[in-house]
Amino acid sequence: MPNDTYTPPDVWEWKQESGGRFANINRPIAGPTHDKELPVGKHPFQLYSLATPNGVKVTIMFEELLAAGHSDAEYDAWLIRIHEGNQFGSGFVDINPNSKIPALLDRSGPEPVRVFESGAILLHLADKFDAFLPKGAARTEALNWLFWLQGSAPYLGGGFGHFYSYAPERWQYPIDRFTMEVKRQLDVLDRRLGEAEFLGGSEYSIADMAVWPWYGGLVKNVVYGAAKFLEADSYTNVIRWAENMAQRPAVKRGRIVNRTSGDLSQQLHERHDASDFDLRTQDKLEGGES
Repeated sequence: MPNDTYTPPDVWEWKQESGGRFANINRPIAGPTHDKELPVGKHPFQLYSLATPNGVKVTIMFEELLAAGHSDAEYDAWLIRIHEGNQFGSGFVDINPNSKIPALLDRSGPEPVRVFESGAILLHLADKFDAFLPKGAARTEALNWLFWLQGSAPYLGGGFGHFYSYAPERWQYPIDRFTMEVKRQLDVLDRRLGEAEFLGGSEYSIADMAVWPWYGGLVKNVVYGAAKFLEADSYTNVIRWAENMAQRPAVKRGRIVNRTSGDLSQQLHERHDASDFDLRTQDKLEGGES
C-alpha cells in the first residue's frame, strides 16, 4: 500500500492518460463522437453487441428462444468493437444513449422499438414470447435474481475485475475491498443454488442466463483468471450449476456470437443465419472477417 494519501482537488479534472486499459474509451460525457449509421439485416430483431458477459446474456436468450421453437425470434447480431469506439457512433447512440453494449432494435411490430440494458432486453424478450419467465410467485423469484445480478455485477466487473486485472497498478485496499464483496456474492449464490436447481427455483429462466456469463465464468476461471485467488472450487453449488448451464446447446451457441478472442472455432463475429455456426466461425474463414 502507498504511504501517501490522495487528496481530491476542489474540482475534478479529466486526464485522458489515466484510467488503465480502457482509458481510450472512457470519458465523462455522453453522446456520439462521430456519425455512423448502423447496419440493418433481414430479421425482426437487430442486435448490436460484443461477447462480453453482458452481451452473452442476450445471444443465449435468442438461441434458447429459437431452440424452443420460437422461429419469429430470428435475429441479426452485428459486431460492435468497443475498443475502437463503435458504441459512440450516432446510430448506436440513437438506440442506447448510454453507449454500452448490448443494444437491441425490435423491428417485429409496426414501429421499431429500442431496448437497451441487458436486463431490460431479457425481460422484453421473455414477455414478448412468454418464455423463460414463469408465472406467479416463481416469476417474482426469477426477477429477484435478475435484478440481483444487475446490482451485483458492477462490483464484480467495475470493482474487482478492474482493480485485479485492468488497473495500471495493483493496490491492496481496493482489491481486498472488492474481493470481500465478490466472495460474499458467491456465497449468496452458492446458498441459493443449494436450495434449488436454478436461481428462480425449479425452472430455467432469464435469471440463469443473466448470471451465468458473469459468475459461471468467474468460477470456471473464464472471467479475470481469478478462480484460484477466490477459492472458486469451494462454491460447489455454483460450480454444479455453471457446468450444467455450459452443456446446454443454446448456451454453447450463444456464447460464441460476437466473440472476437480465443479459439477461432469459438468465434462467430456476426450471426445472420443459423447456418453461420457451421459455416462462418473464424476457423472456417481462416482468420478473415465475417
